[in-house]
Amino acid sequence: MLTEPRSGRLASWGNALIAGLISPDDAVLAIVGEDAVHRVDGLPGEPGRVGLSLALGRLRALGVSGLGVALPAPGHPLGLSGPPEFNARALEAEEAVVCHGVALGLVPEVYEAGPEGDVHVEVVWHCLPVREAPPADVPSLGEAERELAEALREATEVLARLDVAGSGPVAEAAVEAYRARAESGRELLAPGYPARAVRVLELAQRMALLISAARESGHGGAVSASEMAARAQALRPVERTARRAQVAAYNAYVEERERGAR
Repeated sequence: MLTEPRSGRLASWGNALIAGLISPDDAVLAIVGEDAVHRVDGLPGEPGRVGLSLALGRLRALGVSGLGVALPAPGHPLGLSGPPEFNARALEAEEAVVCHGVALGLVPEVYEAGPEGDVHVEVVWHCLPVREAPPADVPSLGEAERELAEALREATEVLARLDVAGSGPVAEAAVEAYRARAESGRELLAPGYPARAVRVLELAQRMALLISAARESGHGGAVSASEMAARAQALRPVERTARRAQVAAYNAYVEERERGAR
């Protein structure tokens, strides 16, 4: 996943709010980002959709002690533990948030609203029951960092072998977007996360950018349908590692909390 997942923002800043490190207003501002509004539907004890600030407070009152991230893809239920209904919705959205301490999860549904030329994005988080079980295929932060180092070498070799230039309008625009975001000083993770998690997330997002540019660029030697398919197949395990690392980074708060409780 190239762009910052909304589930990552919700988990990261939601965890900081649960820990009492930031105010509800600051948490909501960071989670919503450039979207117009976020609401939560299906929250226990609430008859309809509620605002994000109320929802986060309600989750904390229900006993939620932390928020984790799932970034599933077809054939790879990364971060999920069931039941099938929740897994299916999360797979369709390609992301979800899983609550710790209470068997609930949140899946985003994104809408575009407004007249042409003034379109804004609204997000509804659907709150659903989840199975209390270890999430699928989530590595520890240390494991993710080691895997990333190896995957970066593999990605470099793959791109060289496939003669992918990594240039062209699409790739250049992606790189410029990443640089602009980095230069804006936006925090990758909320207060309370270890520096190692920030480092892992930054590298994972850079690797995702590299993969996306390689897939979308029309330059290089891979121009036929068969060569494009070979490129996608070669990059698939690297992309899988990048997604695993992102989940490990976002889940580092919960990982550290659970380690401290033992």
